[in-house]
Amino acid sequence: MSTPYPRIAGLKDYQAFTEHLKQSNIEMPGDEEVRSGSDSPLGKPLEVHGRTIGNRFCILPMEGWDGTRDGKPTELTRRRWRNFGLSGAKLIWGGEAVAVRNDGRANPNQLVINETNLSDIASLRQELVEAHEEAFETSDDLMVGIQLTHSGRFARPNDKKRLEPRTVQRNTALDRRAGVTDDSAILSDDELSQLIDDFIVAAVAAEKAGFAFVDVKHCHGYLGHELLAGVDRPGRYGGSLENRSRFLREIVEGIRGATQLEIGVRLSVFDYVPFCPGEDRTGVPDADAEPHKVFGSTPDGLGMDLTEPSKFIQLMHDLGIRMVCTTAGSPYYNPHIQRPAYFPPSDGYHPPEDPLAGVARQIAAVAQLKQDHPEMLFIGSGYTYLQDYLPNVGQAVVDRGMADSIGLGRMVLSYPDLPADVLRGSVWQRKKVCRTFSDCTTAPRQGIISGCYPLDPFYKKMDERKQLQEIKKALANPA
Repeated sequence: MSTPYPRIAGLKDYQAFTEHLKQSNIEMPGDEEVRSGSDSPLGKPLEVHGRTIGNRFCILPMEGWDGTRDGKPTELTRRRWRNFGLSGAKLIWGGEAVAVRNDGRANPNQLVINETNLSDIASLRQELVEAHEEAFETSDDLMVGIQLTHSGRFARPNDKKRLEPRTVQRNTALDRRAGVTDDSAILSDDELSQLIDDFIVAAVAAEKAGFAFVDVKHCHGYLGHELLAGVDRPGRYGGSLENRSRFLREIVEGIRGATQLEIGVRLSVFDYVPFCPGEDRTGVPDADAEPHKVFGSTPDGLGMDLTEPSKFIQLMHDLGIRMVCTTAGSPYYNPHIQRPAYFPPSDGYHPPEDPLAGVARQIAAVAQLKQDHPEMLFIGSGYTYLQDYLPNVGQAVVDRGMADSIGLGRMVLSYPDLPADVLRGSVWQRKKVCRTFSDCTTAPRQGIISGCYPLDPFYKKMDERKQLQEIKKALANPA
């Protein structure tokens, strides 16, 4: 089945793009002319925590499935981080999702930060900085952090295709998908207290490795995010928002006492109930969904309510946190909310709405939160689906104060030097623009390293590309 929405690549110019938005009743800011050099809103610096960030582009953290079994970077990991340095972006939000301990890994090849791996993680950051200095002469206005995570319900520490979930509460729809049949997967309060200590130890290691800040991850259905939805959990970490935010508060207190690091949070600022393939594989809400266990949602689980997310952001501010990297939903159970795409991953579903509506929803959410919390630095995400018109929209968002920085994820796998090209006014490299084919998601879901197989010449030559093509063909034509 093909979706009823036009492909962005088929909208040949900015006028065609805006006309489609108008016809579809999708409200989205945009500028027809993308400015460069000293005139570029995207090139203006930011100030945070007494530091200067040289422009308004941010590289978002991603999982490459390509570390060693003991959590060290490989040459593939290093290549990706060097590309981040060459990108021209002046804020690196973690570069990578790095587990604080083995049982929290999203896959058996995810990086792990500990004393054993410390020199390797430190060299990864150093290679990024050196690549940036070689390309742009200085790194004085470059800010590099690292994302600390425990994957919780979506942990696969030992086998790429076997979940070993650690959960916060029972959830009928998600338990079924993860194979959770009893309460044994639920972390106790004492186990959460130990995990808090593990985050603090990881932050100490991050400071030794030279990072400027750590991100305490609260997004995409991973542990921190699921805790925010833990309304049915008893004890110190569930029920009230005060209890559901205790995990962050205690981690921040511990990091403040042990390091001089700054702290940021990547937050799913709203969420929807889990979706699943319906008729013709178009996404529909899961019949077993429990809407009251959704953070930042309307009572039916199918709309955005920023009341609690706004209170949580105010808590961040009260804790001395000034940077929030926004996202929404989860790539596992509602990817059309989290990263809008025309083509679904192999285990996904066709989008139930024009993906541009999903982009617009995230932009609007961040704009509202920025208005309510003007002293916070907001990084937006979800921009990749805009494709050729990402600079037009990103510039308008920043220029109108709707967000402070434009986050790039999938896009920099295929087009790592996009920020530099935009800021220099260089010719737009259309052949490198991510078209959201979702191969970078389908590959790891099938146990293959993640990368841009359709557009990155490096990955196009790999044997894994042929393997991926065969898997996709078999999935599309089951016996």
